[in-house]
Amino acid sequence: MSSSADFVQFVADQVSDAGDISYRKMFGEYMLYCDERPVLLICDDTVYVKQIPETLSVFMLYDISPDSDIPYRGGRPHYILDIENIDMSTEMVRVLARITPLPKSHMGKKYLAFH
Repeated sequence: MSSSADFVQFVADQVSDAGDISYRKMFGEYMLYCDERPVLLICDDTVYVKQIPETLSVFMLYDISPDSDIPYRGGRPHYILDIENIDMSTEMVRVLARITPLPKSHMGKKYLAFH
């Protein structure tokens, strides 16, 4: 099962105050970008963030012990983000946009993202 376009747009709307939000379909699922940086993985209508100290710090700031799961076969465990919690989700995206490098261009061209 893949994520629905409506859900992906909902996620983008929820974190729209974090910066310039866009998303791109990849292998039937989606990557959400903030200021051209990949920040959220959306698989099967679930939002995931990397398990790194910075994301755990955001969860702790909101007194949340995050659940984790593997978003796709062969993937590493990720934290599950409660996208309904707009304040925390927006802060998570802001933090990830600050620490995530811009993706490398592919054959001299930037990837296109859909709004």
